[in-house]
Amino acid sequence: MSEPEPAGPAVDPEVSEVPGDPEPPATPLLAPRDGMPEVSVSRTEIARAADLLASGTGPFAVDAERASGFRYSNRAYLVQIRRAGAGTVLIDPVMHGGDPLAVMTPVAEVLATDEWVLHAADQDLPCLAEIGLRPTALYDTELAGRLANFDRVNLAAMVQRLLGLQLTKGHGAADWSKRPLPDDWLNYAALDVEVLGELRHAIAEVLEDQGKADWARQEFEFLRTFEGAPTRRDRWRRTSGIHKVRNPRALAAVQELWTTRDQIARRRDIAPGRILPDSAIINAATVNPDTVEKLIALPVFGGAKQRRSAQVWLDALDRARAATDPPTSSEPSNGPPPASRWARRKPEAALRLEAARSKLTELAQRVDVPAENLLSPETLRRLCWDWEAVEDTVAAIDGFLRESSARQWQRELTVPVLTDALSPPDP
Repeated sequence: MSEPEPAGPAVDPEVSEVPGDPEPPATPLLAPRDGMPEVSVSRTEIARAADLLASGTGPFAVDAERASGFRYSNRAYLVQIRRAGAGTVLIDPVMHGGDPLAVMTPVAEVLATDEWVLHAADQDLPCLAEIGLRPTALYDTELAGRLANFDRVNLAAMVQRLLGLQLTKGHGAADWSKRPLPDDWLNYAALDVEVLGELRHAIAEVLEDQGKADWARQEFEFLRTFEGAPTRRDRWRRTSGIHKVRNPRALAAVQELWTTRDQIARRRDIAPGRILPDSAIINAATVNPDTVEKLIALPVFGGAKQRRSAQVWLDALDRARAATDPPTSSEPSNGPPPASRWARRKPEAALRLEAARSKLTELAQRVDVPAENLLSPETLRRLCWDWEAVEDTVAAIDGFLRESSARQWQRELTVPVLTDALSPPDP
């Protein structure tokens, strides 16, 4: 693998690796050092961008901009890539008028030749995969910052801490599906990858000094190859304010209104909350209006846009009223209940969890890694809830953690302390 892009201005790593240290004076980073690149839109322009990247050396700094909160889909509306010797390219993967996978193939082939550097890779990898871009090697600077136990791991904070540069907060939450994209948005996007290679070099030195470089390699490979669990079946139960709804008939109304909204949002590629806010769904489900007049008397539904769709929402409420098997107040669970209920339902499990958490907290302080990065809280809860004493405690815990996708470094550190916490006391 090629060497990362050489580091630029940096602060003393001996100082920067102590969480809570004051941030160093920062030099504002206002524009790309090579000037603002043109956006590659057409098939020819995108192929030319791939050729430019191929002329460089070393890892690729990669980022993507989405339109969360504006669009239903999670697609990438802009892809930013930087490589030493090639500079930065900005690629519009949606406006070329062709098959995104085919058009982006030249870029995918180049990106497969070396490591990708991303910040918070789990946010961008799915939308990049949709257009055929998948890393063969990965370095996540945010995750590296967590392993280094930095108190703040957002990109701007880490760039300031390790490189002494100030990234201006900008347009990350903007509607990136807008066309044409404003120049200041493009400037912001280009700066997101401007020093990502240098940041990778700086945080890698910190992890090497802390003896955590191999831990990071295991984490990055797990992240690169991870395939998410299936989407929760009853997504409508995540409607904000649903905790106020207990009546099964009202829950059926929430379900029908949510499902109707989701179908409209998917068809129009608009964020569901922009079709109908959650608060309006809860209100309608609670009041249960049975005529258009009663429905449009409610907040939100009386607006011009909602008046035009009033019959659609009323039909959803009618379907809920006609439901013969309305949903219950809680979704059937395939895991342990909330830990707050353990003391009453399974007190021995509550004691195990308390002991295990205490041991992991001590371990986290000793190795200087957040406890949630040592072992996922969900894995720990499942272990403590389902645990039954066995003859070979070490092997049982290690096997459970392995099946739960805990990495080798995590198992090596946590199995001994969990064995201590879960073993029955000596007689």
